[in-house]
Parts: sequence; C-alpha cells; structure tokens
Amino acid sequence: MLLRIVILLLLPSFLFAQKYQKIHHGSVLVDTHNDIPSSSIEKKVAFDTDLSGQTHSDLQRMFKGGVKGQMFSIFCGGEQKEPFAFANQEMDSVYAWVKRNPSKMMLVYTPADFSKAIKEKKLATMFGVEGGHMIENDLAKLDVLYKRGMRYMTITWNNSTPWATSAADETTAGGAVNSEGKKGLTAFGKQIIQRMNELGIMVDVSHVGEQTFWDIVSTSTKPIIASHSCVWNLCPHRRNLKDEQIKAIAKSGGVIFLNFYGGFIDSTYEAKRDELLKQYQPEIDSLIKTNMQPDYARIITAEKYKDRLLNIRPSLSVLIDHLDYIVKLVGVDHVGMGSDFDGIEVPPRELNGVEDYPLITKALLERGYSKKDIRKILGGNFMRVFTAVTNNESK
Repeated sequence: MLLRIVILLLLPSFLFAQKYQKIHHGSVLVDTHNDIPSSSIEKKVAFDTDLSGQTHSDLQRMFKGGVKGQMFSIFCGGEQKEPFAFANQEMDSVYAWVKRNPSKMMLVYTPADFSKAIKEKKLATMFGVEGGHMIENDLAKLDVLYKRGMRYMTITWNNSTPWATSAADETTAGGAVNSEGKKGLTAFGKQIIQRMNELGIMVDVSHVGEQTFWDIVSTSTKPIIASHSCVWNLCPHRRNLKDEQIKAIAKSGGVIFLNFYGGFIDSTYEAKRDELLKQYQPEIDSLIKTNMQPDYARIITAEKYKDRLLNIRPSLSVLIDHLDYIVKLVGVDHVGMGSDFDGIEVPPRELNGVEDYPLITKALLERGYSKKDIRKILGGNFMRVFTAVTNNESK
C-alpha cells in the first residue's frame, strides 16, 4: 500500500519530466552565439573532445543538450593587430572540427543546408562574426568571410570602428566617435549594411550604440537581429535593449536572442563579481602578459574561483523573466536563444553548460508556454529570420 502511494505521488513529476524532455529533443534548438572557438584557442583544448569541467561546451554535450544548430562566434577584441587573419584562424578551427567529425557536424550556408543537416542528425554549424573591426574597413574582406560561412556580423564589439560606434563608446565620456566625428554609422557604414543585405548576412545589433542602432534600422531592408542581448528595463546595462529598440527589431521581422550572462539579466551581479575578483587582479594581469585576450583572462580567472561566484549567480527564472518581458511586449515570434556560452564567466545557476538546455524547456512549460510557442523560441524564430535574410540564396 505504501509503495502504491509513493508511486502515485511521484507519477506526476515523472510524466512532466518525460513531457519536457520529449518536447525539447523533438524541437530544433538553435543557439546564435557560442564562443567556444575563442575559448578553445585560449585554453588549448579541442571542441570534439570531452571538456566537462573545462568549458561550457563540447560536441557531445551539445547533442546531450539537444542543440541542433549552432552559430559559432568568431571573436577577437579591438586590441588584436590583425583581426581579419584572426577571424580566419578561428574559422579554420571550426572547419577542422567538421572535417574530423563528418557524421556529426555539417557546415551550413543556406536554409536548405540547415534542413539537410537536421535530417541527417548532424550539428548544423554556422558562423557569426562578433565585431565589424574584423573586416578591416574593407568590403572585399566582408565578402571573403561571407563565402567562408559568416551568416551574421555583429556591427561592433565594445570597440568602435571608423564607420560605426559601439554601446561602450556611446555611453562613455570621451568615447570614440566615427570617422565623420559623430556617433552612429558613416556613409561607408551604411554601405556595409547594404552589402550585408545583398549577400544575405544577418545584421546583428548586439554591442552597438543607440545611434548606430537607429541608423541600422533606417538603412537595413532586411530583418535585423540581436544575437546575444537582454532587456534594459529589467537590467539597465548598456548591452541591453530598450523597449523602443525591441519594438523596432520586431517591426523589422527580426529576433532578440537572449544572452545568459549574469550581468545582463541581473543588475546586481557585476558589482558583486567585481568585489570578489579584485583580489585576483594580479592573476588576471599575468594572463594578459602571456598575450591572452583580456576578456578571457578575466573569464578564466573567474572560472578558477567559480565556487566563490556560485552564490551570486542569478537563477534561471531571472533569464525567463527577460523572455517573458519580450513576449509580452512584441510577441513570441521575436525571441530566441543566444547563450554566449564560453564567452562569459557565469550563466544562471542551473545552466552549467550546453547539456542543461532542456531545463529551459522545462521552465517555459512551467510558465505556461505551449509546445508550439516553445518550438518557435528554441529555433523556429531563428529559421524564419535566417530564411528571410538569405532569401534561399545559393552558396
């Protein structure tokens, strides 16, 4: 009798677990921003090996987490002396992963390629270039990166270019202006947006300043995206989007892909982190002296002391609050996932790596989202905007 009661009590939880896992793994999950190409270079590890405990991501854990499509971030900071060459080096790394794993990964250039990869149960592998400085003010280099598989470009990273100003510079006293002596896009910057539209490259507004954002909105004829950003009204960080920006992206037919970084979802996180990490600044400085990118010096130091950061990490529910906010403001067709895994020191407490992605589907079900809406959020919205921007062009 006691056993029967226990079974009856546990049955609803068991059935719910089955339900969210079935919905999750039956959906096409696409993450628009993962920094494992940079992380693997800095940590000297290979994506197609078991990196549990070392990174947020590896190939096998992506399959475990139900990731079907991954846009790998091609990134370097503004201090990089040859950013175009560095971008190609990172792309070469991803090409090597695909070549070593032809039964598990497939480079994707078009929506048709994407569908083929999903049908063959391979990881649909794409590139997003994080920072317009990597084209080195040269439209020909934009074309080269496109031919190699770049399907979005983040117009700026934290550093401005001569043709576009970043959020960091637009919000900092004495921050850089463009070559025309003002904020926003220059005439050449508008040419770059137009060329991206022609080629079928998604225009990514994560990291750009507000004036640059509105110049992009008035220039682009295709839907625009934010590949890894959150909501300003819930966390007033310069990297987040204000309501009018969210509405403009939605009006363009675009999508905001949510960033999992604690500092972009919880306004109290960064001050707490800085207080904890300031005692380790000598370690960070010593890593930078080895030619490690400054962002990764900080991330790797934070990871070394991750147990001390555990208590200040926001919960998954805070991330879902950002998703709810966007859905209520502009609808479920304009939100998706852009984790920033391996480019951040801490995601929400429950999300220790890509293998934990099913917990997002669980949380969405608990918030009352339907299976149809969950499938849009996980990947359907990405496929819609990818198709709209590329117009099914041939490679």
